[in-house]
Amino acid sequence: MNVQLAPYAIDNAQSLGRRQPESSPGYRTEFQRDRDRIVHSTAFRRLEYKTQVFVNHEGDLFRTRLTHSIEVAQIGRAIARAMQLNEDLTEAIALAHDLGHTPFGHAGQDALNACMKPYGGFEHNFQSLRVVDKLEEKYAEFNGLNLTFETREGILKHCSQTNAQKIGSLGTRFLENTQPSLEAQLANIADEIAYNNHDVDDGLRAGLIKTEQLCSVPIFEMQWKLVSSTYPDLNPRRAIHETIRRMISALVADLIKTTNLNLSNHKPTNAAAVRALTHPLVSFSPDVASQHHALKRFLRANLYTHYRVHRMTSKAKTILEELFTAFFEDPRLLPEDHYQKAMASGKTGGDTGKARIVSDYIAGMTDRYAIAEHKRLFEPTQQV
Repeated sequence: MNVQLAPYAIDNAQSLGRRQPESSPGYRTEFQRDRDRIVHSTAFRRLEYKTQVFVNHEGDLFRTRLTHSIEVAQIGRAIARAMQLNEDLTEAIALAHDLGHTPFGHAGQDALNACMKPYGGFEHNFQSLRVVDKLEEKYAEFNGLNLTFETREGILKHCSQTNAQKIGSLGTRFLENTQPSLEAQLANIADEIAYNNHDVDDGLRAGLIKTEQLCSVPIFEMQWKLVSSTYPDLNPRRAIHETIRRMISALVADLIKTTNLNLSNHKPTNAAAVRALTHPLVSFSPDVASQHHALKRFLRANLYTHYRVHRMTSKAKTILEELFTAFFEDPRLLPEDHYQKAMASGKTGGDTGKARIVSDYIAGMTDRYAIAEHKRLFEPTQQV
């Protein structure tokens, strides 16, 4: 099914191009090529064993970074089609947005950022860009995946001023407070919709939060009561799924309605007009945004800081800090190819260059690889 793109959508034939020019992809659009390269990347496969909230070995049915990314892509693509935006670009951004995430979720990111603080810090969005621009090593003619400007723009949803100054036109919007494409804005909010609602599902499945607690959150209470009254005999597991499904549907419907209203008010004539604005056009209505934020606050207070989650967070912090210290102080502990890169980068960039290679290695680890590598380094009985 071909959908006519809105005038303010990113047109397949008018991409701002790739860092290294390539011939036309032939039977695919440029953004389909981006999506395919992302799906075939090593970093994408590793997401299967990277934490969303629960470490992979804690249960077979909990989300991972991989399943989360697929869910973001599904939500984003559905909204893009309804709004006549570029579905392929939205999907590519969604699938790539977490490629640079560390093992152990946000706990790993915080730990690695603390280790890297003297050397420029660590930002997982910037690391995702580093993965697709440099770290993937698959193609004969270039490092990275050589993605289009538009996909790279969407991947980089947050960026420090310091890093923005290093990346040319891609960093301009962070310096001038302008906006990315509507597809990038959409992928960003689809990410929030997916992780908030699916973290509710995983938290309930794990028994760390209860429906009675969640009824203090208006967006959950409304749908839970509706499901309970409509299907009084539905078993609890199905009732939870039905409630979460309806929460997502309500958020998506409000997002489409509000964004269309914003577009009608601002009347952007093309993608450049969208980028020139100082505020995003893809948004919830004030009331639904408030409900959405209330859910985020609930999860922060009741799930992400639950003692069982915090215990794993504490372990993750220790593992990554000790790995970083060991590799930084003695790069010979690194695998040969990373050791060579650390030495070469150290010669040109000093300790900062060496630290960046160490952080690349650690950020690329899966949860279970990080645990195994820590054992190999610090437990004498483990085979190295």
